[in-house]
Amino acid sequence: MKILVINGPNLNNLGRRDPGHYGSTTLSEIEKAVAEKAGDLNAEVAFFQSNHEGDIVDFIQKSTDGSDGVIINAGALTHYGLSMRDALTDAGLPIIEVHISNIHARDEYRRHSVVADMSVGQIAGFGWRGYLYALNFLVAHIRERGDE
Repeated sequence: MKILVINGPNLNNLGRRDPGHYGSTTLSEIEKAVAEKAGDLNAEVAFFQSNHEGDIVDFIQKSTDGSDGVIINAGALTHYGLSMRDALTDAGLPIIEVHISNIHARDEYRRHSVVADMSVGQIAGFGWRGYLYALNFLVAHIRERGDE
């Protein structure tokens, strides 16, 4: 089983970006923890981060064949990334949306997600561990559906 883990704009700055909302854990530390958990679950993960929506679209289009699911923290693209949404729709894979902060307790504009309605679920507000929760759930979901 292969899971794509996609991170959008500014998430490359985790660890130094607004620690009050995003904590002090870096993206590379998150990726290491997710990779270790994936090994425990007999799953493979492929990581991608970009500050550019087109690069994320390209990655989704190139990487979905042979993949079984997507974990995505689209960052600011969560609110307006329609070409990213279209690429995820075309991929036809189960999606878990992750947000480190609780987007529903922040600014009004942060509460709208262009991928929420097409996702299996959304995990928000649990810090970097939300990625681990997403991976656990998505692997179990895929196995239960028999899509592996």
